[in-house]
Amino acid sequence: STDLTSTVGYDSIIQHLNDGRKNCKEFEDFLKERAIIEEKYGKELINLSKKKPCGQTELNTLKRSLDVFKQQIDNVGQGHIQLAQTLREEAKKMEDFREKQKLHRKKIELIMEAIHKNRNLQYKKTMEVKQTCCCFLLAIGDAPGLSSTFVLSPVFWQLFLKLAQTKSSLEDSDRSYQQSITTLEKIREEWQKEHIKACEFFETQECERINYFRNALWLHVNQLSQDCVQNDEKYEEIRKSLEACSIEKDIDFFVNLRKTGSLAPAPVVYENYYNTQRNATPVRSPVPVPISRRGPLPTPTSAPGEPDYATVDGYSLI
Repeated sequence: STDLTSTVGYDSIIQHLNDGRKNCKEFEDFLKERAIIEEKYGKELINLSKKKPCGQTELNTLKRSLDVFKQQIDNVGQGHIQLAQTLREEAKKMEDFREKQKLHRKKIELIMEAIHKNRNLQYKKTMEVKQTCCCFLLAIGDAPGLSSTFVLSPVFWQLFLKLAQTKSSLEDSDRSYQQSITTLEKIREEWQKEHIKACEFFETQECERINYFRNALWLHVNQLSQDCVQNDEKYEEIRKSLEACSIEKDIDFFVNLRKTGSLAPAPVVYENYYNTQRNATPVRSPVPVPISRRGPLPTPTSAPGEPDYATVDGYSLI
């Protein structure tokens, strides 16, 4: 601003920096809230995996697939808990960065506040001396062209009438005015120098903040992507286990586990107790015939519109 005592530009910069700090705080709070959600979700998955029955009476290969399934769900839960801890650490880093910038900026702000105060006081003092000098000239008639607006009150007139009696008072007043102008110019130059230094510092801080904020957001997205990749690896273990699941092996395993023998019961033979003379020769019992294994197992079919488990979402059987 062309007004020497104005701080409108400086105030605008400080407001922008405070807004940037607020934005960092908002992202920090977002990470903390996401960490709470991830931790809660992870714990729920672990509890579900450990407490909820899921095919506990299955046998052989399908049982192993279900065991792998529950273990990997547990691992996914652990992964979400670890992600929650990672998000809290990132939030703490953001908080540390934000507080560090605040402390550094506070030093510059204190310097600028002091120099603004000194500049404004000197400017006010200079204007007062200038007004007094002009009133002196008006009082002794050496400056008939000066505006009467400098004469503000009867108190000033009383002072001016007393001091107008001597020429040396005017010279002292003029000399004081010149010295005030010189002092004000030095302060103005110092303020301008410090103001430029402060603006350069604030610009550097703002560049650092934007860069840090951008990198933090990028890192957060990478962490979420990495979590998805790790989860997919766990799910891939489930898919591999399911690929090793054999319907025929499970059926054979169950048959061998529960089998009661390889011979069918013999037919019940009629024995004639009523007329033993008519059928003296008992009917011989037929020899038990071994049961032959039935034909090939039926191929499971899916309902209309239902995809086969091995090809869901583009995943194919290896």
